Amino acid sequence: MTVPILRTIAELRRQVAAWRTAGETVGLVPTMGALHDGHLSLVRRSRAECKRTVVSIFVNPTQFGPTEDFNRYPRDLAGDAQKLAAVGVDAIFAPEVAEMYPAGASTTVTVAGLTDGLDGPFRPGHFAGVATIVTKLLLQVLPDVGFFGEKDYQQLQVIKRLARDLDIPVRIEGVPTYREPDGLAMSSRNVYLSPAERRIAPALHRVLTGVAAALARGETADQAVAHGKAELTKAGFTKIDYLDAVDAATLKPIERVTGPLRVAAAAWLGTTRLIDNVAVDWPLSLAPEFD
Repeated sequence: MTVPILRTIAELRRQVAAWRTAGETVGLVPTMGALHDGHLSLVRRSRAECKRTVVSIFVNPTQFGPTEDFNRYPRDLAGDAQKLAAVGVDAIFAPEVAEMYPAGASTTVTVAGLTDGLDGPFRPGHFAGVATIVTKLLLQVLPDVGFFGEKDYQQLQVIKRLARDLDIPVRIEGVPTYREPDGLAMSSRNVYLSPAERRIAPALHRVLTGVAAALARGETADQAVAHGKAELTKAGFTKIDYLDAVDAATLKPIERVTGPLRVAAAAWLGTTRLIDNVAVDWPLSLAPEFD
């Protein structure tokens, strides 16, 4: 099976219109390529819920800061197309930068509040870039459902909010984080890890799970987070941007568990920045245990 690769918005809209005329539902999985099994889990969810699935592959320059890895971000369209053909994707949308950002483009989508904490202060402009490109993709495809991974939990909440606030008629569905057998969240950036760093990396998930369990047992956020940071440093992480316990809906910091929350972190191994998060559900009988 060969998956059609659509390069222009006009081609994309013609294809989606044909599906709509046939009465078929459409799912969208936005990606930046360098696909792994985590991405493919989103595709499988889309195929289970929708008749047709579009996967976009676009390394979006506006969500990278001036010191970030836009130029070296892994790209493999041919390999990605083979993986997507194997799982039955109906179309790939792989535009050039000029197609998504024509000369003179000057509109940016920003989502206030949800971007104030966690990654926000460490990646200025990142969420405006994400919100803008996802808004464009949602309007270009107008899918019934958009599928996004919970690994980027803050991003997921931002996208849910923009779809609601801008009255975009799409359901945004979060899909649980897909992990390696040792617990490391799958990410395209994992290829940057050296063998020694890769052995350390699963400690991020273990520590977050431990912090979540401590909160569920009644520890304060200050206590649990301080212990978690010490454990990450002990494991070999070279820098911790943040480790926070936040309300699952508002992303505001919490002190004790009074409802659903997320324990989220961004930490560095050498030159590679890893992010992850763990849920503490409500009621607390559903809270995670230590690995």
